[in-house]
Amino acid sequence: MPEMVVALVRSLRTLAWARIWLYVLGPAVVSLLAWIALALFVLDRFVALLLDQPPLSWLSGWGAVWLAKLLAVLGGWALVLAAATLTAILLTAIFVLPLLLRQVAAREYPDLAALGSDSTAASTWNSVSAAALFAVGWVVTLPLWLIPGAALVLPLFLLAWLNRRTFAYDALAVHASDDERRQLLQQQRVPLLALGGVAAVLAHVPLLGLLAPTLAALAYIHFCLEALRQLRRGAVVTVIVGEGQ
Repeated sequence: MPEMVVALVRSLRTLAWARIWLYVLGPAVVSLLAWIALALFVLDRFVALLLDQPPLSWLSGWGAVWLAKLLAVLGGWALVLAAATLTAILLTAIFVLPLLLRQVAAREYPDLAALGSDSTAASTWNSVSAAALFAVGWVVTLPLWLIPGAALVLPLFLLAWLNRRTFAYDALAVHASDDERRQLLQQQRVPLLALGGVAAVLAHVPLLGLLAPTLAALAYIHFCLEALRQLRRGAVVTVIVGEGQ
């Protein structure tokens, strides 16, 4: 998938812009604070809740209390990390991505006409609904984590899906028409999910994971705007404003 590689390389190049780091560090700081707050005030409740639910309650009933407690602690920390990551993704999608998009589009994609509706309400609804579905999917699949290997695959897949659902829509909201957006999301669904998978892996790397949402937003902006450019093949360059304006 060379287009995905190009998007990632361009994202790294964009990080050389000094002002970009204000946007990169903002969600990272909020995510860290959310992680600390959840760990201090909610982790014990998460662990107790998990211990009372099957299959951990079954393990306790079978006498393997130590194993049930160990899995509950691991699950509790996983919930804390997922909640902190989800918070950072929502903040990035709603507040940071539009700022990043404005700068990146002006400097690297000035030939792309803005033909989208750029509805703040629609983008916010897309992000919030995606986060809700992610949370439901995360909780529903939690018992499956006991299957060997599932604890590695399922969180990555769910986070990759969330990245694609959230950032791809917002990256196209300003420049792509409704028809163009639907066409691109359909044509590029596999590369977009793979790009979300790369961001999901980064999200699980200590410290670097705090920067993952903004890095993902940058990668999606570059990927989607370049895909839109290729779709149009340079046919649309500017928007003609009505006469007399």
